[in-house]
This record gives sequence, C-alpha cells and structure tokens, in this order.
Amino acid sequence: MNNERKTKIKEILTCAFALAVLMAIMFLTGIGCPIKYFTGVSCAGCGMTRAYLSLFRLDFAAAFHYHPLFWTVPIIVLVIVAKDRINVKVYRFFIFTVIFLFAIIYVKRIFNAADDVVVFEPVNSAIVKFLKKFI
Repeated sequence: MNNERKTKIKEILTCAFALAVLMAIMFLTGIGCPIKYFTGVSCAGCGMTRAYLSLFRLDFAAAFHYHPLFWTVPIIVLVIVAKDRINVKVYRFFIFTVIFLFAIIYVKRIFNAADDVVVFEPVNSAIVKFLKKFI
C-alpha cells in the first residue's frame, strides 16, 4: 500500500472518529441533532439514527418509517470513498440524485402534519430561547 493511500485511509478514520466523538458529546448533553436544537426544525437526515437502530433490531418497517432513505448511506459512503475511480459525470449525477431524493423526502415530511419524526417548531429552538431570555 503506497503512502498516499495510507494517508487517505488515516484521514478517513480520523474524520470518522472525530464525528463519533462529536455525536457522543451531542447525545450525552441532550442536544441530539444540532440543527434541530438550534433552529427547532428537523434536518433532512432526521430519523436516520432511529432508522438504523430499528434496522439493527431487524424492524424494517420502523426503519423505513424513521427515514425512508436510510439504506442509501452505505452507498453514498462507498461512492465518496471511490470518487477517484468514478467518472466525474456519473459521480455528479449520483450526488445530485441523492440530494434531490433527500430534498423531496424532506419537503414531503415537513409539510405532513401526521409525520411524527420531522418537526417544525422554531419556538422551541435554542436561538429563540436565548433571545427570550436576554432580550
């Protein structure tokens, strides 16, 4: 294995470790999703963790309920890791398609009042609470 490849693997592992530590800190402090915590609005990936927890329990219906695109994450990671080996046009089309799918699902869920995963509650955000406290 050449040094460039070893360096790339180290970078990926370092980023994954840093992300895991950050996520642990957020969950231990009760923040969970920083976007939802600060804005009161769920992000496009909302429900992904619960989807994977359901998948690990082999509850596929619940996994799809929490986030219908949970299955795309391993594919996205593989495509990003193999970016140098993929045709640029194919890579861009893939990324655009994934972003488009997440956007469609997000908009559908944010405007669905019956959806219990994605919420739009800006009044419960840390920003609004901060402003109410100090203004």
